[in-house]
Amino acid sequence: MRSLDVRIWGVRKRNTKKSSYDVRWTVAGAVFSDQFRTKGLADHYRSKLLRAAHAGEEFDTETGLPDSMAEKATTLTWYAFAQKYLAMKWPHAAPNTRNGINEALTAVTMALLDERPGRPSEELIRRALRSWAFVLPGPDERELPPEIANTLHWVAKASRPLSDLGDVVVGRAVLDALKVKLDGTAAAAETVRRKRRTLVNAMHYAVDLGEFKENPITGIRWKKPKVAGEVDPRVVANPEQARSLLTAVSYVGGYGRARGRRLVGLFACMYYGALRPAEAIGLTNADLKLPDAGWGTVLLHRTRPSVGKQWTDTGETHDDRGLKNRPVEEVRLVPIPPQLVAMLRQHLDTFGTADDGRLFASERGGVVASSTYYRVWQEARPLALPPAAVASPLAARPYDLRHSALSTWLNAGVDPTEVAQRAGNSVEVLLSRYAKCIDGRQEIVNRKIEELLREYE
Repeated sequence: MRSLDVRIWGVRKRNTKKSSYDVRWTVAGAVFSDQFRTKGLADHYRSKLLRAAHAGEEFDTETGLPDSMAEKATTLTWYAFAQKYLAMKWPHAAPNTRNGINEALTAVTMALLDERPGRPSEELIRRALRSWAFVLPGPDERELPPEIANTLHWVAKASRPLSDLGDVVVGRAVLDALKVKLDGTAAAAETVRRKRRTLVNAMHYAVDLGEFKENPITGIRWKKPKVAGEVDPRVVANPEQARSLLTAVSYVGGYGRARGRRLVGLFACMYYGALRPAEAIGLTNADLKLPDAGWGTVLLHRTRPSVGKQWTDTGETHDDRGLKNRPVEEVRLVPIPPQLVAMLRQHLDTFGTADDGRLFASERGGVVASSTYYRVWQEARPLALPPAAVASPLAARPYDLRHSALSTWLNAGVDPTEVAQRAGNSVEVLLSRYAKCIDGRQEIVNRKIEELLREYE
């Protein structure tokens, strides 16, 4: 039972002209082998066999595997694995990332359920997974409503084995399921790609745990939906339209309640400073330099994205974190024009700051919710724009003010490196996203070419 000889024998060519590596070993005189796409994976598998042999484990004469590896391959369900993966990712993930992981694991779990008697409704299964199964603390650490407990018990029994994802047909069916929303309509391309990234990452973890020799999802030939990475030029407001929109915001909600007036500066930061909404919401008085005349500066180091209570460690609706995709301690200095300096000075004179120094606050002094400023913006557009423009994508979202700012700077001839630094983007991302929004550059290039040609006439 315990006769073991493990070594890599060699390399052979596949039909795809890619090298593959074989691990071969013997158990009680019988020869076993496994094939891997890379030498690193083959060495890793070989090492696990050697560790099991040195530990004195018994090897099965039918499968050739030690007990530890054979048990793993037959008992773990996708649902049980997904909870292990969530527990590994959750502590180090940002709240919005946690939400995305939860959404992806829910979609894959629902696609990997067998038909069993007593199946709950699709809505109840989804609610149990989204709100209870894939949130920490997990369902084993909380008291569950009876219908949720029964639903999760059914899911645990109905979940297919994790090893099923090693079947290309099953894997492709799961990926296809990610393309469809609950109502049967097509999901957004970016949503599909985000869910697939989570599934691929989860399968990398499964490889680390020894459940697969290599990631079964990355090898599937599956057409990814195309994501529009460029900003739609139709959303970009020109300076005159932007000023009209900011003026209209001040009329929303009446003068006394000031529902719109207290947010004019917030939207102005997005347009004149190209700040992201979460960056503007996190501004404090200490972050500003507002001279009596000329340009001022904003020191960005904090964001307050709206993510939902269940995704934050504090239980608050808004997270409190550093700049997007940057180390926690990183800061960004953004020069702001005299127009924004004057508007922020007026805001401070009129509304002051919240108790913690925040520049923009709700009527009760809380953090401004994304739903609040979005509603104000939707009420301001019909006041500022003609009906045809209101029906168009022009400045349809508050974030489009940032798009308008960066497009305006690029069209003004500002060096892309400087624009990228102020915006907190890389130059490559900036130019690729705003390529269609840069107008008038062809005329400048044509004029230079024409002048060059004339020199040789």
